[in-house]
Amino acid sequence: MPIAKRRRAMLLAAGVMLPLPVLTGCSSEDDGPPPPAAWDIASAPRTGTTGSGTLRWALDATPATFNTFQKTADTGTQRIAGAVLPSLYTLDARGKPQRNGDYLTGADVTSSEPRQVVVYKLNPKAVWSDGRPIGAEDFQAQWKALRGTDAAYGRARNAGYDRIAKIEPGDKEHEVKVTFAKRYTDWRSLFTPLYPKSVMANPAVFAAPARKGLAVGAGPFMVHQVTDTSVTLVRNPRWWGDRARLSRVLFRTVPAEKRAEALIAGQLDLAEVDAATARRIRAATPDKQAAGAARGSSAPGKAGAPEPSASGTAETAGANGASGTSGDSATDKNRSRTRALSRFTVRKALEPAYTQLALNGTKGPLADDRVRRAVARAIDRKALAKLVLKPMGLPSEPLGNHLLMAGQPGYQDHSGALGDPDANAAQSLLADAGWRAGEAGRQKALGGKTDDRGGRQSAPTATASATESATGSATESATGRPSGAAPAAGDAGRRGRAGKAALVRKQGRPLVLRFVLLDDRSGAQLRTVGERIARMLEKIGVGTEITKVPGESYFRDHIVTGDYDLALYSWPASAYPATDARPIYAKPQPAADGSLMVEQNYTRVGTDQIDQFFDRALSELDGGASRSLVSRADARIWAAAGSIPLYQRPQLVAVRKGLVNAGAFGFSTPRYQDIGFRR
Repeated sequence: MPIAKRRRAMLLAAGVMLPLPVLTGCSSEDDGPPPPAAWDIASAPRTGTTGSGTLRWALDATPATFNTFQKTADTGTQRIAGAVLPSLYTLDARGKPQRNGDYLTGADVTSSEPRQVVVYKLNPKAVWSDGRPIGAEDFQAQWKALRGTDAAYGRARNAGYDRIAKIEPGDKEHEVKVTFAKRYTDWRSLFTPLYPKSVMANPAVFAAPARKGLAVGAGPFMVHQVTDTSVTLVRNPRWWGDRARLSRVLFRTVPAEKRAEALIAGQLDLAEVDAATARRIRAATPDKQAAGAARGSSAPGKAGAPEPSASGTAETAGANGASGTSGDSATDKNRSRTRALSRFTVRKALEPAYTQLALNGTKGPLADDRVRRAVARAIDRKALAKLVLKPMGLPSEPLGNHLLMAGQPGYQDHSGALGDPDANAAQSLLADAGWRAGEAGRQKALGGKTDDRGGRQSAPTATASATESATGSATESATGRPSGAAPAAGDAGRRGRAGKAALVRKQGRPLVLRFVLLDDRSGAQLRTVGERIARMLEKIGVGTEITKVPGESYFRDHIVTGDYDLALYSWPASAYPATDARPIYAKPQPAADGSLMVEQNYTRVGTDQIDQFFDRALSELDGGASRSLVSRADARIWAAAGSIPLYQRPQLVAVRKGLVNAGAFGFSTPRYQDIGFRR
């Protein structure tokens, strides 16, 4: 699924700046092992699996479309496409593209001047499920649908496809020759997934809802049945590669808040879960959980575990049967639920996505880059990363890059372009921008009631959040409208803390920023982080008005529209940052109607220089040189202080013991044909 669509599901300046650090070349460890917590799956040889069985895999929602290029596509669309359609390139655990031998025997840039030419050499065995060989006509149909010149295809994502001049059969059989009008460094991102011409050549089929199915595919599985709450895949009888070890994959719609009960009831085998559910699973079998914690180790399940079926009858009996023989005792019920959860293990990794503090640079105090940098330098990112990740046993270093995750080729920490956390430096920046603490402000700030630790007991706009931390599923960046009012002109709604700085003022007005946070279960962790940030800002005299917004309107009505000063939301990472990250950090441009065209740059902070680095990186065919330009863009993004990366998000996955080659995939592309149950 295009990364721009995934961003919709989740939810991932010029002037005085600190000197930028000297940028060195890309990492010499591009081909090294992945970093700790890059992935965590129960690895096992294919021969050690039963060769049959049904996997029940939880989705947040039933996909509205099976076309990953549609604006309604989501993570479920992506999962299904990965199992039923060609992926010319997959990603390894470091997020590095790897040629997929099931579809390609080779792919090379055969010319760069006067135009870039890429020749794809197709696997002669590769055929669609209707028996037709995969060929140039499929590439042509996808290019024409996605290049952005035909309004019948709506707002389909055209990144990269709009740089192609023509596609034709190659000089040899099973070759496809793609000639570019503009050089394109991320050419490996194209044609993954690849759809048959029967889908891409017809706008009506292109836009068809998921309920109509996907008649033709070319993966180890194919779509068999679609209902309102599930999608069933079965083996593709024309698949030429390694035979799928599972008979079926049942993608079942189970909202995040219902995952724990579905696991207990034996209705799922694989599901991303929140931290609270992960703790319950780990507590059910603490010793065995520790034994299977090593990255890539086999799950510590018993050999010969019962093969799950789509109905889950056997597991349901095991989960609920004991309760029936013990009466209505709460103790017996709890024991039964614990036994049910002990059938799972928790796989954990750092998700290829990050949580950021967004600073709206369009209006108000944050339009001044000095104020933004002051806010950024007041934030202790290490403390926030530790708060979120350490309790889960994950590496708790803050993220130092907007465009690459730790371990990706070319990753470097550029946070030095902004400066280390420093309250004195932050206050100096505020003073330089005209925001200074006055005596009246100091007395008012210190007048609030405090607890015995010098902390605020309560604030009218910010209640203490639950200690339970959700993992931050795609709904972290769900979309929404505010329920609270804008900050008052004075200090109303804020109580000072003993020993904290007074609210700074400018022309008698205190500096109070409107902090918009998500108000639902998935946002519990973000609220905890947000309230910690608010306390950090108090130390430099910056107040916050916390507004909690329901998930259904958070992103749509606040982040997209710019109705906030501060916000927390997440972006997914990309193996192709020159392409996928550019719209997030592109300098907003005025539209003909006077509005501001921001693409996906919801902080509204950008510079011409950042855009130029991205443009040059896109056209640079030397991989090292392109990454160097991306690196320079990231340093400038840090210096502009519109977005402050905090940490990579945790990925926690409940996996039934005995299920192998599945878990917390991180960046790596699942190899669906290898997933199975132990013998």
